[in-house]
Amino acid sequence: MAEQKGMTLNLKIWRQAGPKEKGEFLKIQAKNIIPDMSFLEMLDVVNEELVRTGKEPVEFDHDCREGICGACSLVINGNPHGPEVATTTCQLHMRKFKDGDSIVIEPFRAKSFPIVKDLVVDRSAFDRIQQAGGFITANTGAAQDANCIPVPKKNADLAFSSATCIGCGACVAACKNASASLFTSAKVAHLALLPQGQAEREERVLKMVAQMDAEGFGGCTNTGACSAACPVEISLENIARMNRDFLAASIKHR
Repeated sequence: MAEQKGMTLNLKIWRQAGPKEKGEFLKIQAKNIIPDMSFLEMLDVVNEELVRTGKEPVEFDHDCREGICGACSLVINGNPHGPEVATTTCQLHMRKFKDGDSIVIEPFRAKSFPIVKDLVVDRSAFDRIQQAGGFITANTGAAQDANCIPVPKKNADLAFSSATCIGCGACVAACKNASASLFTSAKVAHLALLPQGQAEREERVLKMVAQMDAEGFGGCTNTGACSAACPVEISLENIARMNRDFLAASIKHR
């Protein structure tokens, strides 16, 4: 088997010591990068070299490295999660780049996602939105038969599609208004579409939208950048569904 030739890449990586510190780009060459490496593995190589030369490694978020958790929140050449459609940063491979390429790596930029350090941002605003209403009070008890509660297949498919949101925040980073409408609507929709979620349906949408606004996210102007950047391709239809539910609940509870 032929040995893969390593690439040399010219990186500009955002470095910021803390939320109140002034940040700047670090220019560094990443050498001997194998095309089959993931983007995070490439950063591991960079950090190993920084440590070897007595410098502090670059901080970045990661966890599963399997495209499931959404922790790998990086903006790569202006694109949240990079240039590949429906792909998380950890599943982006270096074969998408060429030898000698320049790559700019930044954190997700949004007022509601304050920078912790370097490429790490605080996305706990998403947690608070979910805590505001992303639950049901139905006593589930022991596991029920699959057909115990009839659910139309269309609704089940839509609910499952909405529930695939991994909460990474790419939608916010891609939106010119830093809106969290796609994330919030996905969390509202997957419960609103199922019979178990009907008891809190009106209260849920009112509380979660109110929390989204309280966190300082911008308003949605339907440009579609959020869905285009989403690694699991959450549909814009969820935003329309959330807006309909919010309007109906607001009229009823005003």
